[in-house]
Amino acid sequence: MSASLANITVTMSSREIAELTGKEHRNVTRDIEKMLNDIGEGVLKFEHTYKNEQNGQEYRCYNLPKDLTITLVAGYRSDLRLKIVRRWMELEAAPAPASKVPTSFREALLLAADQQEKIEAQEKALAVVTPKAAALDRISTADGSYGLTEAAKILQVKPKALIAFMATSQWIYRRNNGKNWLAYQAKIDAGYLWHKIGTYTDPNGEEKTRDTVKVLPKGLAKLAQLVPGAKIDPNLMQMEARPFAKSPEPVS
Repeated sequence: MSASLANITVTMSSREIAELTGKEHRNVTRDIEKMLNDIGEGVLKFEHTYKNEQNGQEYRCYNLPKDLTITLVAGYRSDLRLKIVRRWMELEAAPAPASKVPTSFREALLLAADQQEKIEAQEKALAVVTPKAAALDRISTADGSYGLTEAAKILQVKPKALIAFMATSQWIYRRNNGKNWLAYQAKIDAGYLWHKIGTYTDPNGEEKTRDTVKVLPKGLAKLAQLVPGAKIDPNLMQMEARPFAKSPEPVS
């Protein structure tokens, strides 16, 4: 944590966020850069460096104020968000630096006005972030399953972009240059995808098998956090839902 004596701005570093959430620092900085780009903030405004004690080299990190920290972790799991919120409560409970105690009535008024302005800005940020986080939590426990094209429509991204992301991020793959996509077992085990091998009769009357990959609600919520530009449309989600009653089948 750091505090600027000029304006008493308390910040949380990307290194501390990584430590509290158990994420790798490089992944946290990636999330921060994407968030700042999405909201139109320049990364240089929050960029800092730190020295690695082991090799003595300097590396990039970010220091974020409370509203941006809460915005960042809105897409993280509820237990991780709680750790961040509790840490902020500890910081805000700490006494202000003695050097900033107002020495006149005018300074006290200015300080009070500045603090009120910051509180209102934080409340506005939380008003935007909280519904989004709650919506993702609800979506992750919903029923139904979705084809890749259906999932892309719900996430409001192009199907090719979604499939490319899932293929390069080890969500889906093709075996031996096959036509159909298969789900990685790790994503099935995580409850993100459902893979099924079905049978059908071709025009020649021959029975054949077909691999089908479906995205589960928990997978949609996760993809909404990871895929660039993705955002869930709950109305489309209800329209495209397919019943999901079977357990995921292992893929060799």
